This record gives sequence, structure tokens and C-alpha cells, in this order.
Amino acid sequence: MNLSPLSSLLSSHLTLCYYHCFLSKCGVDIVGPSNIKTLLDSIPAYWSQLRNGMLLKIGDVDSDEEFNKSISPLFHVDNIKAPLLIGQGANDPRVKQAEADQIAFRMQEKGIPVEYVLYPDEGHGFARPENRIDFNGRVEQFLEKHLDGGRAEEFVEVEGATAVFPLLEKEGAVAK
Repeated sequence: MNLSPLSSLLSSHLTLCYYHCFLSKCGVDIVGPSNIKTLLDSIPAYWSQLRNGMLLKIGDVDSDEEFNKSISPLFHVDNIKAPLLIGQGANDPRVKQAEADQIAFRMQEKGIPVEYVLYPDEGHGFARPENRIDFNGRVEQFLEKHLDGGRAEEFVEVEGATAVFPLLEKEGAVAK
């Protein structure tokens, strides 16, 4: 089955890519949380009503560690079999960069295929046109690589795009 979840935030991507990865050839994660407790803990005090509302919808991850582990993708990395492309803004006020870092580095440590693109001048999503075009081109290349019969235009580096690659930087490699 050629299925590739492309999602941001909690619902479809977490369900499909992390828990039902046997259905997916690959996945694309845009500003997705990996640990629900650390996601909620990073919410600023002035957003307390939002946090409380999320706790009501999600469940009490503050006092029930096992529940948090059961619903947070970070604790199910061993179940991920399909390659994952992660896109993240370094200045995201809602889903902090740490959410992408922790899942990407854990996947890399376990030898699970993962590509991680970080945009230092972006927040929640990609507002700058250069970065949007850049990431969309990277998604197209990723899908071509991992989906049977996929095809893509040749990737052309986008002038003004600010993509960096934390996993490759850790290895001492440089990517374009």
C-alpha cells in the first residue's frame, strides 16, 4: 500500500505513522510533537487555558506517566518501520524544536530511517515562501524515493531558504 501521512500536530500523523506504521511506506511530519507531556510542559503560562483544554481532550499526562508513554510517539520508536521526514521551525512557540529533536535523534540512534530539516527562522509551520518551497521540494524528493512509482522534479536549491540538518551536523556531514 502506498500510503504516506503528511500532517502536523496530533491526530492523523501520530496515529498512522507511529502506531500503524506497517500501513505506511513513509511519513512526513511537520511540527509534530513526540512526547505529549513535554509538549504540554512547554506551553507558556499565559496559555494556561489552552493547556487545560488540551489536558481535558487528551487525558492527564501530568499525573499518569504510563498514560503519557502509551500515547506519545517517542516511547514507541521501536514500532516505526517506515522512513520519516521531519520538518520543524526552530522558533515554534507551540511545538518546540525539542519535540522534533528527541524523536529524530532517537530514531537515528536505533537505525530507523529519518531525515530532519530544521528552519532556524521559522515558527509553527513555514511562513517564509523560500522555506515553504524548499521543504515542499524536499517532501517531493522524499516521497519519490520511498513510494513505489513515485516521481519528482529535480530538487533545485532555493535561494534564501535556511534549511539546516541537525542529524547530519551531529555526524559531521553537510547537506544541501
